[in-house]
Amino acid sequence: MSNKQEKDEGKEMVDEKNDKVYPVKSLHDFLFELDKEWSKFRNGTLISLISSGVLFLFIVAILLRTRHLGLGLIDFVLLLFVGVLLAYSIYAMYSQFRFFNRWERRIGLLLHMEDEILAEKRGEKQT
Repeated sequence: MSNKQEKDEGKEMVDEKNDKVYPVKSLHDFLFELDKEWSKFRNGTLISLISSGVLFLFIVAILLRTRHLGLGLIDFVLLLFVGVLLAYSIYAMYSQFRFFNRWERRIGLLLHMEDEILAEKRGEKQT
């Protein structure tokens, strides 16, 4: 192989490495997008938690009145199954809400640190 061919192949390999597509341009863009979407997810989890809790209470009230409603065994088992699934859903949403609250503080600290670092860099460049 000639030296020119080796250089051309080397350039192609370097070009392939430089053409990688990244999901975000920078850490700053990632943090900014995350901060914008964070409250939407946390509020959605809170709304789901409240609505599932109301449905769960409704199911429990129906289960307690099964004798008066004249529901059969299949209806009772179905309601019991739905109640168990709602209870698990509430547990999962509560865990998710705790996750969002815990990490919201950490993401806020990262954004604050980034602002401080950028302010220092701007101050150094101006002086």
